[in-house]
Amino acid sequence: MPELTILPLFIITTILLAISPGPDLVLISAYSSGQGFAAGARLALGIFIAGIVQTLAVALGLGQLMQQFPPIVMAIKLLGALYLAWLGINMLKSWWVDKSTSKTDLNSDENVSGGLVLKGFLNNLMNPKALLFFSVFLVQFTHSNSSLTLQILVLGTLLSTLVLLVNLIFAVSFSKLGKVLAGRFRIGRHFDGVLGVLFVTLAARLATSK
Repeated sequence: MPELTILPLFIITTILLAISPGPDLVLISAYSSGQGFAAGARLALGIFIAGIVQTLAVALGLGQLMQQFPPIVMAIKLLGALYLAWLGINMLKSWWVDKSTSKTDLNSDENVSGGLVLKGFLNNLMNPKALLFFSVFLVQFTHSNSSLTLQILVLGTLLSTLVLLVNLIFAVSFSKLGKVLAGRFRIGRHFDGVLGVLFVTLAARLATSK
């Protein structure tokens, strides 16, 4: 088990990292402001599941393997960029075909089917930097007096849970902000267009990042 003395530092560091801007935060803020808290919560759940998967991967040594073989990182990064670009282009097409669609009708099937959970999961998992971060960050809070695998599993689960709580707070905040903006500006019918631009931008950023 991790040493209890390092947990406060681990928790503070994790929260600071969770509130820093990134693809996951952009996704949650955009959907929460456009579709409400439920949409942001589904994305947050998907990101949480991705965090658990990454924790298991690090515990099994995949993070170290990726550090030793950069082509693996490049392949995952390109797949992630293509996925984001595909989502963005489809949203831009949807926005162009019917600009008059109200935001209450947008992506209703996606919400019911759990598509947003999958979207949050893939958005996080297809960013190789997230897995590399897990493999580097978690190890710094381990010690040699206990099983390394067990410590990584505990710390990774704690990290993912803290990030989930932070993301839910963001989802609540941006959903309220979205209601205020919707009352003053008719942004609902342009929701897909805004998201499409965001996804294409994130895809370009991921593809060109080092």
